[in-house]
Amino acid sequence: MVIGGGPVGENAADYAVRAGLSAAIVESELLGGECSYWACMPSKALLRTGHAAAALRRLPGTTAEFDPRAVLARRDAITHDWDDAGQVEWAEGAGMAVVRGHGRISGERTVTVDGPDPITLTARHAVVVSTGSVAVTPPVPGLDTVRTWTSRDATSAKEVPPRLGVLGGGVVGCEMAQAFQRLGSQVVLVQRGPRLLAGAEPFAGEMVAAALRQEGVDVRLDTGLDGVAAEGDAIALRLGAETVVVDELLVATGRRPASADVGVDAVGLEPGGALAVDDSGLVEGVDGQWLYAAGDVTGRAPLTHQGKYAARIAGGAIAARAAGRPVDTSPWGEHSATADHVAVTQVVFTDPEVAWVGRTAAAAREAGIDVRVVELPIAVAGSSLHADGYEGRASMVVDEARGVLVGVTFVGQDVAEMLHSATIAVVGEVPLPRLWHAVPAYPTISEVWLRLLEAYRS
Repeated sequence: MVIGGGPVGENAADYAVRAGLSAAIVESELLGGECSYWACMPSKALLRTGHAAAALRRLPGTTAEFDPRAVLARRDAITHDWDDAGQVEWAEGAGMAVVRGHGRISGERTVTVDGPDPITLTARHAVVVSTGSVAVTPPVPGLDTVRTWTSRDATSAKEVPPRLGVLGGGVVGCEMAQAFQRLGSQVVLVQRGPRLLAGAEPFAGEMVAAALRQEGVDVRLDTGLDGVAAEGDAIALRLGAETVVVDELLVATGRRPASADVGVDAVGLEPGGALAVDDSGLVEGVDGQWLYAAGDVTGRAPLTHQGKYAARIAGGAIAARAAGRPVDTSPWGEHSATADHVAVTQVVFTDPEVAWVGRTAAAAREAGIDVRVVELPIAVAGSSLHADGYEGRASMVVDEARGVLVGVTFVGQDVAEMLHSATIAVVGEVPLPRLWHAVPAYPTISEVWLRLLEAYRS
């Protein structure tokens, strides 16, 4: 039994079914979850046309304009107009039962599903919680008295507001600020801290802030939102002594695990927080090896791809335990989500893109690793061909004791597709002398690998 039918829950069920078990997914909204309908897919659809047009303008003799209505229409097509019939067809065709309603754990291996006719289902082997996360609202005076957007409202917006306020300088805030500025909004982005994208290398946030400002986004760093009030149909934001009026306000100040109403209290756990799991996905503090969790609800690595990875691990571990086979939870073992600790990958789909894997330099030092950092501009033949005036930067964090990479960051136009090579280097712990023999093709942006290694060896 899987509670939560987003991509994480779908992967857990799918891998269990592939191994010969039966599986059912309980979903109260749309099968496919946040990523398919309100996050990854629609947000990138809102960004893609603007990125393509900007890329074209960076080449001599070219111009590009686009119709924002066509962008919204394409977004609607990608989300199938928020109809999950196709997802249900896939799940049922893959051998999973789909149960509509709100699922709660009601006892050992049992799930009660709310609805007009509540039902209680019992799993033979395991229950997996994959309910994701929900938006967090900060305690700003007056915020609860005005109309606000969450990320869901932004990615499903039917119209482009003339003026958009964005509270928060993380991934959602940066991506949506750029998307709506390019779609025609005048955007003001308010970030309480000193830089954007605080979880990335400092130069990443600096470059994104510079790009947003160049496009007309009013980026306010080290700025608190002191109060909010309605002003007719608009919203007044009090920023110190200044008041800025917007038509919509996107609150993008983070998310928390969605465990408050999943019934974990029925098995002795405290609801509302992250469900702590071991590397096979077993929830800690519950006897019997039957309760698992994966994805945002665990608080480990709140990213769709990392959640799907953890779900694949959990589905395989459930099947192995059900069949009485050994479960390999050793580091990098078949049933161990080791990458959650050392090789998390992330892309921020702004322009420039920010793509990184593993630890930042600061995080590596905090972990007690003796590191050397190599950082340089992306200035190779491939980048100069890719766009006139290409601006990018790359860094690698080297564990000096072992001679391997523990972190890599790229910032620049279209760098996301280089991230997997970095991920392989980090996960595979490829020795730098061996990595020297991985020859990048000419003329590609990946030549920056050679420049990084040359700088390290010099």
